[in-house]
Amino acid sequence: MGNKNRILITGNEACGEGAIQAGCRFYAGYPITPQNELTAYMSRRMDEVGGVFIQAESELAAISMVFGASVAGKKAMTSSSSPGISLKQEGISYLAGCELPAVIVNIMRGGPGLGNIAPGQSDYFQATKGGGHGDYHSVVLAPASCQEMLEFTRIAFDIADKYRNTVIILGDGVLGQMMEPVEVTGSRYQAAAREKPWALTGCKGRKPNIIKSLLLKEGELEEFNRKLQKKFSLIAKNETRFEKYKTEDADIVLIAYGTSSRISRACVNQLRKDRVKAGFFRPISLWPFPYRDLKSLDKGKTKFLVVEMSAGQMIEDVRLAVQDDKRVHFYGRTGGGIPSEEEIIEKVAGIK
Repeated sequence: MGNKNRILITGNEACGEGAIQAGCRFYAGYPITPQNELTAYMSRRMDEVGGVFIQAESELAAISMVFGASVAGKKAMTSSSSPGISLKQEGISYLAGCELPAVIVNIMRGGPGLGNIAPGQSDYFQATKGGGHGDYHSVVLAPASCQEMLEFTRIAFDIADKYRNTVIILGDGVLGQMMEPVEVTGSRYQAAAREKPWALTGCKGRKPNIIKSLLLKEGELEEFNRKLQKKFSLIAKNETRFEKYKTEDADIVLIAYGTSSRISRACVNQLRKDRVKAGFFRPISLWPFPYRDLKSLDKGKTKFLVVEMSAGQMIEDVRLAVQDDKRVHFYGRTGGGIPSEEEIIEKVAGIK
C-alpha cells in the first residue's frame, strides 16, 4: 500500500488493517452485525499476508481459538458485537488467568438481549469492570474515528504483548459502518518486536513452559492475583489516555467517548458561539480511566455533563473522579438512539 496512502474505508475495515500492520496473523470470528465488514476484511487480508483466518462455528469457539494461537506465541484477534462478546467472557477470563495477550474488538449494538443493529454504548460496564469471572482487567481503548480505529488497533497489539494482557477495542455501530478517508502508513509503521520466551513453541532443548490458570496449592492463586494487581497498577500508571478541548476556562465540561464524543465536541463549538464557556473531555482509555486528569479540570464550581448512548454507565467513573454527585449531570439515549446536538445543548441550557 506504499508509505503514505489515504483511502476511503469503513471503520471495521480500518480496524482490520491496523491489526495486519501490527503483525496479527491469526483471526477467528463469527458473523454478527454491525461488525461483519471486519470479519470479511480479515478473510481476504489474512490470505494475502500468510496469516490464518477462521470463521468459527460460534463465538465460544472463536475466543478459544484465539487462546490457542496466543499460547503458541502468535498475535491473535477476534471481533464481535455485544451479545457475541457476552459469549466470549469466559474465554477472556481464561486469557487473563493465563496472562495471554489478545485483542478483542466489540462493535457495540443496542441492547440488552439480542437488541438491534443500531449503535449503542451499553457495554461499558462489561468492558471496563472485567466482564468474566475473577479479579482482572482488560485495557479498553475507545476510538472516535476510522483513523483511530486503525491506529488504536495497532496500539492495542503493542499493549497486549507488552503486558501479556487482553485489550478491548470498544467501538459502536456508527464507527464500524461509517466511511472516512484514512491514512494507511503501511511499511512506515513498525510493530514492537517482543520476545515471548513463555510461549508454548516446543521444548527443543529448553525447559518446558507451562501455562495454566488452575492453581490448587495453598496460597498459590492468591499470590498470582497479587502479581496481576501489580501489573494492573503499572498499566494504570503508563497507559492512561485522554483528550481535552477548550477546558482551560470551562464552566461546564462535556464528557463522552466514541461516537458520542464527536457529537459532544461539536456542541462545545456551538455553545462557545452562544457565549457559554463549555469544554470537552474524552477518555480514550476507558480502563484505565483518566480519573486524575478529569479531576484536574474541576475548579470547585465546574459542572460536568456526561453524554452516552446508554442509560448511564461511564457516569459512575466520572462521579468517582469529580467526587461531587450534584455537579455531575447526564444525558443519554438507549436502544440504538443517538443523541443530537440540539438535545445536548438543550440539556446544557437546563443545568443550573
